[in-house]
Amino acid sequence: MRPVDLAREHGLSTQAIRNYEDAGILPTAERTVHGYRTYTPLHAHALRAFLALVPGHGHRTATLIMQAINRGATEDALRLIDESHGRLLDDRRTLQAVEAALRDLAPVPQERGDTFIGPLARRLGLRPATLRKWENAGLVRPRRDPRTGYRIYDAADVRDVRLAHQLRRGGYLLEQIAPLIAQVRSAGGVAPLESTLRDWQARLSARGRAMLKGATGLDAYLRAREP
Repeated sequence: MRPVDLAREHGLSTQAIRNYEDAGILPTAERTVHGYRTYTPLHAHALRAFLALVPGHGHRTATLIMQAINRGATEDALRLIDESHGRLLDDRRTLQAVEAALRDLAPVPQERGDTFIGPLARRLGLRPATLRKWENAGLVRPRRDPRTGYRIYDAADVRDVRLAHQLRRGGYLLEQIAPLIAQVRSAGGVAPLESTLRDWQARLSARGRAMLKGATGLDAYLRAREP
């Protein structure tokens, strides 16, 4: 089987096939007396497995998985797959925490008027030092009174503090929370994020389905490698 025969099935270039072999994604090919590569059905299984793994695990992880298989380190490959599934589970848990935090915010009536750090901290059962720490991390951006320098929290600031409080209670780090708070601000509130959350859920589901397809392709390759 020539490189072009492998490439044609997947709409790839022959150079891509050679690159995959050089990267260890495909097993090393035999060479003719004239130096031309010759591939076998095993190489075709390997290529199908790799291309099936990429959508669910990403190019880098899929490459590492195939490299491990081809050097005989199947356990290393399975560990990489487990870690990738673990990351997907973490992403699902993050989405669930975000959805729960936003649900907890939804029934609360719109805050009215401005408040200062002390009353806000007491209302939420926090210390003022915690709110200052969140401000330094970019989670909340209260303005300052030009005369006294006191922090003034408006309705949007209180919303951000409450959302951060919910996520912190869920065990999330400040650096994980900050991007969400920024998204809430840019969306102009919580309601516009509903479509974003649906898209997020759809992407996670597609990734999970892709992992199943990748597992099928990899299993076929492993069976083809058996003596």
